[in-house]
Amino acid sequence: MLTGLSFPTIDPIAFQIGPMIVRWYALAYIAGLLLGWRFCIILAKRGPIDVDPKKFEDLLVYVTAGIILGGRLGYVFFYSPSFFLQNPMEIFMIWRGGMSFHGGFLGVIVAAFVFASRNNIHTLYLADILACVAPIGLFFGRIANFINSELYGRVTDAPWGIIFPNGGSLPRHPSQLYEAFLEGLVLFIVLITANYMTKARFFPGTLLGLFLLGYGIFRSFVELFREPDSHIGFIFNNITMGQILSVPMIFIGILFLYMAFNYKNREF
Repeated sequence: MLTGLSFPTIDPIAFQIGPMIVRWYALAYIAGLLLGWRFCIILAKRGPIDVDPKKFEDLLVYVTAGIILGGRLGYVFFYSPSFFLQNPMEIFMIWRGGMSFHGGFLGVIVAAFVFASRNNIHTLYLADILACVAPIGLFFGRIANFINSELYGRVTDAPWGIIFPNGGSLPRHPSQLYEAFLEGLVLFIVLITANYMTKARFFPGTLLGLFLLGYGIFRSFVELFREPDSHIGFIFNNITMGQILSVPMIFIGILFLYMAFNYKNREF
């Protein structure tokens, strides 16, 4: 019989004030959004174009709306279209769970385009800044997934396998921590290094391309260890929905990098 590490005793509820319950998942969203927003302002001050940092004060509202609306609709259309078609009111019940990163990413793209257009900011320049801070939210989000004992990995005999409260009696890969490390910490280091140590920020679309390429590779890799959604399973053979949605990001990222490196007009 396989044996694994015990899941740490962590209450999904961070604290409670009277009838108000605050969960770690909510705090993860708040921390990711606030830290990402503040770091956006820091990056904006570095140039290469002259943008009033005060314009970014409204950015938080746009990004939050993009994440919530895009994340929810992405989950509806990518993961459970038949269920929500039969139960349309469930779409609005976000507190019951069900968010998609890929949908949230598309939502942020739309929000960034609208924000950039209204504030006369170069769209790809803004996208590069958002790409640099996105791993912050990914890191906190995956840690929250771990605390909630959700999105765990497949059964494993690895010595670091964990027996999750919601994952049965067998040890599983802590795939949430794999993602927090790769999509959060490693990708953040790569993007910030490119921003500060190279001239990447002078070529619009470069940092966005790096993010898309890096996330697509890391997510596709971790999907090899992550348990597929129970109501979907494998799409075909051992291919998961997460991989199907991530592989296009790799090719789009390469396209953005190619376009950035061949960008002739460097005047913003």
